[in-house]
Amino acid sequence: MPETPPLLVLVDGSSFLYRAYHALPPLTNSKGEPTGAVFGVANMLRKLLESYAETDHVAVVFDAPGKTFRNDAYEQYKAHRPPMPDDLRAQCEPLHALIRAMGVPLLMESGVEADDVIGTLAKRAEAQGYRVVISTGDKDMAQLVNAAVTLENTLSNTRMDRQGVIEKFGVTPEQIVDYLTLVGDTSDNIPGVPNVGPKTAAKWLQSYGSLDNLIARAAEITGKVGENLRASLEQIPLSRLLATIHCDVELPLQPDELHRRPADTDALRELLSRFEFFTWLKQLESAASEQPAASNTGSLPPRGRIGGGESNKAAATDFHHPHPHLPPQEEEAGAATYEAVLNEEQLDRWLAKLAQADLFAFDTETTSLDYMTARIVGLSFAVEPGQAAYVPLAHDCLDAPPQLDREKVLEKLRPLLEDPQKPKLGQHLKYDGHVLANHGIALAGIRHDTMLESYVLNSTATRHDMDSLARHYLGVQTIHYEDVTGKGAKQIPFSQVGVEQATDYAAEDADITLKLHRHLWPRLQAEAGPCAVYEDIEIPLVPVLGRMERTGVLIDGLRLAQHGKELARRMIELEQAAHEVAGQPFNLGSPKQIQTILYDKLGIPVSKKTPTGQPSTAEEVLQDLAEHYELPRLLLEHRGLSKLKSTYADKLPEMVNRQTGRVHTSYHQAIAATGRLSSSDPNLQNIPIRSEEGRKIRQAFIAPPGWKILAADYSQIELRIMAHLSGDEGLLAAFAADADIHRATASEVFGIPQEQVTPDQRRSAKAINFGLIYGMSAFGLAKQIGVGQKQAQSYVDLYFARYPGVKLYMDRARQTAREQGYVETLFGRRLYVPDIQARDNARRQYAERTAINAPMQGTAADIIKRAMLSVDQWLQESQPPVRMIMQVHDELVFEARSDVAESALKEIVRRMSQAAKLDVPLLVGEGMGENWDEAH
Repeated sequence: MPETPPLLVLVDGSSFLYRAYHALPPLTNSKGEPTGAVFGVANMLRKLLESYAETDHVAVVFDAPGKTFRNDAYEQYKAHRPPMPDDLRAQCEPLHALIRAMGVPLLMESGVEADDVIGTLAKRAEAQGYRVVISTGDKDMAQLVNAAVTLENTLSNTRMDRQGVIEKFGVTPEQIVDYLTLVGDTSDNIPGVPNVGPKTAAKWLQSYGSLDNLIARAAEITGKVGENLRASLEQIPLSRLLATIHCDVELPLQPDELHRRPADTDALRELLSRFEFFTWLKQLESAASEQPAASNTGSLPPRGRIGGGESNKAAATDFHHPHPHLPPQEEEAGAATYEAVLNEEQLDRWLAKLAQADLFAFDTETTSLDYMTARIVGLSFAVEPGQAAYVPLAHDCLDAPPQLDREKVLEKLRPLLEDPQKPKLGQHLKYDGHVLANHGIALAGIRHDTMLESYVLNSTATRHDMDSLARHYLGVQTIHYEDVTGKGAKQIPFSQVGVEQATDYAAEDADITLKLHRHLWPRLQAEAGPCAVYEDIEIPLVPVLGRMERTGVLIDGLRLAQHGKELARRMIELEQAAHEVAGQPFNLGSPKQIQTILYDKLGIPVSKKTPTGQPSTAEEVLQDLAEHYELPRLLLEHRGLSKLKSTYADKLPEMVNRQTGRVHTSYHQAIAATGRLSSSDPNLQNIPIRSEEGRKIRQAFIAPPGWKILAADYSQIELRIMAHLSGDEGLLAAFAADADIHRATASEVFGIPQEQVTPDQRRSAKAINFGLIYGMSAFGLAKQIGVGQKQAQSYVDLYFARYPGVKLYMDRARQTAREQGYVETLFGRRLYVPDIQARDNARRQYAERTAINAPMQGTAADIIKRAMLSVDQWLQESQPPVRMIMQVHDELVFEARSDVAESALKEIVRRMSQAAKLDVPLLVGEGMGENWDEAH
């Protein structure tokens, strides 16, 4: 058996440095020293070193200060880059000291870049028989890839070999320099060929093989792009020089001299104390007490103990910043033990474990992501970290072993799964509940869901799928679904995955879920507000949403088909009208043709350009132009009708479930940062209500014979929440008197009695009311109500003069966000605003607007969720012939048998109006009809 070649790991420290700096908020220790970049790089490096514990051949390479030979060759090279920020520069030397204290070789060579040093080491190591892994996020490094050299991106957890380069760029590693020469690089100021993008460059190199061959045959390239190529021939050699990584740098060390040394624990302890990285310091002290003569592993915690180093959620109490959470819990050491359950004895043993456990994690493997049709292929369980089992039940691959009977296993599990007193843990358990329901099992006892634990802790820190959470919080790279099933056209059903492979994948899901819970739950318990939101709102809502999804909505397919025909006819009329205005036929779906017609032929002034410098035809641009020009108005109307037709009129009938005869959407709890629910497949929350065409779509949502559709929605809920939060006497008085709030605002702003307010003045006041909630500037308000910016600013000033409590609330919200990094809803939902201290003015202003608006949006989300819980409790206890079928923003929609519809609507409105106690009344509008449009 041939000997495995030695491995050299080369780390692009400069790439790590900037990625860590921009990924984290401006973190500091108690003395005010910046620490965010140090923390981010150190954690990424620790995670990487743990992943490659089998080798001690490693080096971290940084750019040295000063100019390089590329600056000598081209004065403008990287000239437009801003200088390194002061708070980042201050962290460089301490970071270098920390890396050296960890025992990791660090290289910086003057006159060249880190890329050149890494390229030189990689080539020399390859010649000496090494395999090389380069850890970087720099695309230029792809030119170094070959059979011995691969790239690894630590943030995306992806590896790139030769085939990976071809798939990503469309060219081979040998062609990357030519590719970069053609495309150029705006970040490095490498000129490239104008208007030649990645697709064109790849196509040329695929056709001509190399840049030299392309240059030799440049005369063959037609069109404007050919002209650009020929005009760029003189500067191409310079671009190639700048894009080429030079692999002949004189270095003080050879690859075989790059060894990790034992950590300098004294220096490391001093640095960790200075930076206040207390979790790492505690691990260091613990390791030192356990093994006083530790070798170079002393700088690394045992496997599984790193808590997501790249993000601002890891070990967050290691510094003073606005995301206070407890440090990551240490995972149990030792290799995981995963068992495939193939006989009754094993099953009974695991059933006994589950019955005795205070809490167990479980997960289902299925035939489909469609929760209404998915069938179980297998189930996995975990009761202790590192110990999990997979019960394969329907694997039908050729080498599949005999498996237990699915229905018998499910019957044995039924008492546990249906017991409300037996706590269960999962990741997105609503889906698993649906799948079990497909087999006649009513899941009860949902106690914890790691997706929701993470979401409530910090809705914006990461995605909340299990793979992302494992990487973020545990520093673990999980087995992905595609790793066992393949991708694209070659992907196989999970039932055809081998049982051994399936066990590793599925049991890991249950194991990781349990580990995540043990990591996240203590953090939630330490935060009273978020914990209450989790326990009192989000977890109880899971079965409520499950019931609503499973009920579905009834639609009139014939009515939708008829409406689709009407939309098609109207679209043809609009297309003809657009052609007439343009003076020629063109494709209304082609941005390029629209651009030519609007700006070249009709001469409409260009107000905004795309990132590539082309005149924009985006919707917001067309909306501005539509106020003055006919063609943009026609284009917008055509786009709106096309979306309605394709998304609803045509698609909804195709989405009717054959068994239920209904459409079943999916409601998502862990997407919108503010706590709002969203829906998909289909999205029921984007159907227009103000247009006639949108109302016709709603008319197709119907009640069954003998039933009615009921609708109840909160009136002006965010304005009412604003009145409550601000405590402004004027707003409170207006709502208490049940006044028309927009008319009352117009009266205050324009200084006239309410009875004299004109429709235009009321409309302007409405724009002010809602605009201020969403942080609209005077410029935006002026644009919306059609007045000058000075006039709009005077309206805003008058508004704040009449409602001073609102101005105080806004100032207070911004200050609170700056001080603690988050704002909260009335019920304790926490909404982080990490950009509140951003250096970039636009990002900071957006964060300030978020700080003002998020408590209102989030409180509105909490209120309607509380209303859903209250109404569902009544439905479950009293069992009236009423079904909750939709939640759309501030509205709940129901089906009720006709004879109880009126009384049911009264009870629904009563419960919704009592879902929260505000200083103003919660007003609920109501309606009833044969379809949704009639009821709204």
